[in-house]
Amino acid sequence: MAKQMEEMDRYDRILLHTLQEHGRASNVELSEAAHLSPPQCYRRVRRLEAEGYIRGYAAQVDPASLGLGVVAFVSLNIHRDQFKHVRQLEKAIRQFPEIIECYTISGDFDYLLKVVATDLKSLSTFLTDRLMQVPGVAGVRSSVCLEEIKQPSSLPVDLAT
Repeated sequence: MAKQMEEMDRYDRILLHTLQEHGRASNVELSEAAHLSPPQCYRRVRRLEAEGYIRGYAAQVDPASLGLGVVAFVSLNIHRDQFKHVRQLEKAIRQFPEIIECYTISGDFDYLLKVVATDLKSLSTFLTDRLMQVPGVAGVRSSVCLEEIKQPSSLPVDLAT
């Protein structure tokens, strides 16, 4: 289990901040940012990984460069009598590569999905012929993204303490 943010020291916070901003930072660059020796940084980063603070490393790929010109946010409801099978529904959701994020939410819907598609027709086909055919899905409502204002970014890390 990861320790609480309040228990992290300033060096851990600097390392997390730096890695979020520059995921390919070398150990030397990390040591310069944190004012620690490279071996100390290496050990701290490995510990942060082991404790679950760092989930992994990945390149941020522009969806449009892959021909994925449509981003939609899809609200999904499940049939009330299907709650006993909710884990099977979630397993099915994980299998769709078009769904790049999924959250359970409060309010009028049960899930919020972020979906990518090549165009509106392929989005419609995905929703109608694939997603709505998953057992337990009661209905969906989609909102198409017109413009991305802020790209996914790093989490706020308080460097003051």
